[in-house]
Amino acid sequence: MTLNISADLSSLFTWNTKQVFVFVAAEYETPQNALNQVSLWDGIIPAKEHAKFLIHTTNKYRFIDQGSNLKGRDFNLTMHWHIMPKTGKMFADKIVMTGYQLPEQYR
Repeated sequence: MTLNISADLSSLFTWNTKQVFVFVAAEYETPQNALNQVSLWDGIIPAKEHAKFLIHTTNKYRFIDQGSNLKGRDFNLTMHWHIMPKTGKMFADKIVMTGYQLPEQYR
């Protein structure tokens, strides 16, 4: 799978931000679980100067279909971020991108 990831997360940085952990996950539902996640890519943004980025890459982690349950299934790509402060509570948020579907047939 090839990913084109572009984001401007500079607004997440304040005087109290140590770094921001970012990951992209494929998320889907099954009859057994309302939320299933497969992490595809992650990274650490150490400073505001690196918070605006464009990455063209293959998935960092394998998108494995255990039991062939994903064939033809709809899924979302979700970018999650965790703001790690110098002091205080960690904050997390995400943006969900809908409208993806896996093919009916694959190896």
